[in-house]
Amino acid sequence: MGIVNKRNAVLGWLTWRLGKRVAKKKAKAAVPAVEGGKPNKPAIAAGVAALLGGLMFWRKARKRGGEPDTE
Repeated sequence: MGIVNKRNAVLGWLTWRLGKRVAKKKAKAAVPAVEGGKPNKPAIAAGVAALLGGLMFWRKARKRGGEPDTE
């Protein structure tokens, strides 16, 4: 008996669908709410930190791109 068969494929597909639904609900519940029409400060700080981290990564990757490092 093979591991990959219709029964296991259907069970895997159903498990994946259910798991995605549960993960979406948990993620939605974990997101901080908007308070008084303004997003809260931790959400803003996390967004700024993510942006700065992405820019630093991009800058370093571009620097290593194909140009020889002179340092």
